[in-house]
Amino acid sequence: MEPANKNGNTTNEEGTLSRIIKSLKSVEMVCEGTHFDGDIPHTFITFGASGDLAKKKIYPTLWWLFRDNLLPKSTKFCGYSRSHLTVKELRQKCEPYMNVQKNEMERYEQFWSLNEYVAGNYDGRTGYEFLTKTMEEMESKSKANRIFYLALPPSVFENVTVHIKNICMSRNGWNRVIIEKPFGRDAASSKALSDHLASLFTEDQIYRIDHYLGKEMVQNLMTIRFANKILSSTWNRENIASVLITFKEPFGTQGRGGYFDEFGIIRDVMQNHLLQILTLVAMEKPVSCHPDDIRDEKVKVLKNIRSLTLDDMVLGQYIGNPEGEGEAKLSYLDDKTVSKDSTTPTYALAVLEIKNERWEGVPFILRCGKALNERKAEVRIQYHDVSGDIFEGNSKRNELVIRVQPGEALYFKMMTKSPGITFDIEETEMDLTYEHRYKDSYLPDAYERLILDVFCGSLMHFVRSDELHEAWRIFTPILHQIEKERIKPIPYVYGSRGPKEANKKCEQSNFKYYGSYVWKNPEK
Repeated sequence: MEPANKNGNTTNEEGTLSRIIKSLKSVEMVCEGTHFDGDIPHTFITFGASGDLAKKKIYPTLWWLFRDNLLPKSTKFCGYSRSHLTVKELRQKCEPYMNVQKNEMERYEQFWSLNEYVAGNYDGRTGYEFLTKTMEEMESKSKANRIFYLALPPSVFENVTVHIKNICMSRNGWNRVIIEKPFGRDAASSKALSDHLASLFTEDQIYRIDHYLGKEMVQNLMTIRFANKILSSTWNRENIASVLITFKEPFGTQGRGGYFDEFGIIRDVMQNHLLQILTLVAMEKPVSCHPDDIRDEKVKVLKNIRSLTLDDMVLGQYIGNPEGEGEAKLSYLDDKTVSKDSTTPTYALAVLEIKNERWEGVPFILRCGKALNERKAEVRIQYHDVSGDIFEGNSKRNELVIRVQPGEALYFKMMTKSPGITFDIEETEMDLTYEHRYKDSYLPDAYERLILDVFCGSLMHFVRSDELHEAWRIFTPILHQIEKERIKPIPYVYGSRGPKEANKKCEQSNFKYYGSYVWKNPEK
């Protein structure tokens, strides 16, 4: 039996060919107007090549894009980090995450033959000079295009980017720099980072990557909103009561709380992933699908949101579940990498309002947390109650649900008469579940879409500096208050739905939770 691919399905040669054809059709749309000149070498450089992100996401993504013939034919790859590794050793570190099929081994060997690796420090010139020499030997031409991916902690961004600018950039081709979050810790540090990058690169050379913007259903939001009259005409405060955007994980820090304790759930998830989704839900129709037209509208949304206060928030921290097993018995403070008196939230709920004509008075609720009852990321648009109810209070609100993960889906919760002789009503759904409706379709990983966008020069799904500034303006005051006053989070049990106070906050924010409806996956 062949191993499963990254989407959980087995493949054969026919399936692989079908996937490649579909992917090629997709890339023509993604890269419309972009021509890859096969004669110009392209070099993809991964800084932090020995780290977790590189081995779990970046190298597998590069392999999948290479496997499906989506990269320029002349593309080669080079890793750079402090660890002294050979390409063979780097390959061994990445191997568990590459998901290679038996019939792809020849192609896989070809991929690694195009790789080089350079060991060097991040704060001296020598390593960068050797890296540049290595790239020039790989490219073997005077003209080349280069992409630099910084899979690095923010503490070394400044040194690395200065050396990239001064030593490593191509002189006769384009250069693009991919920056991983966190983009600072607050408004001041984010501005300092943005100013630093602006002193070295132009804005169109900087790709601030938020992988949530590469997810299928997040990218689908614009189509759902602007290509469907039945939805666009009801997308306003006259029809919508509240919007709930949720991110839930069923596990805790798993012994890696050191990083998390420094940043917390608000910086890790809410200020970036959830706020980005909010802007796509709330923005006005852009003039076109040009990246700057879209990002202009997203910035307008953010400018209409005031800074958060403690009254807008519910903060929680998980405790162990006495009836749980394994990690579930442990609290956040039991993590040995976390300070015993830490007040870092592992759960946060925030209620935002957008002060414009379309949305004034509609609460946008952002909710995220670790060690909760399920894994889920979704947008839930809840409509107002029906006026003049004739069903004795049994009618419940309509909801449009956009499920980002797991199991991409779009479904509309509605009331219908229950089958049979009685005239009872019940909740049901009009359902578009991707694994059912698009069973044989290939859904690329978020990093595949985004890294391909960088090759194509499309900035549509990357964060612009003014967008980042407005996002931090909203969250910086509350983050400073939480940390300065050491606001104590509310305890909630591992595996629960979170603090009960969060449910009350949702209710106060015009979101009704009935608990009587369960979405059914048609495939199960």
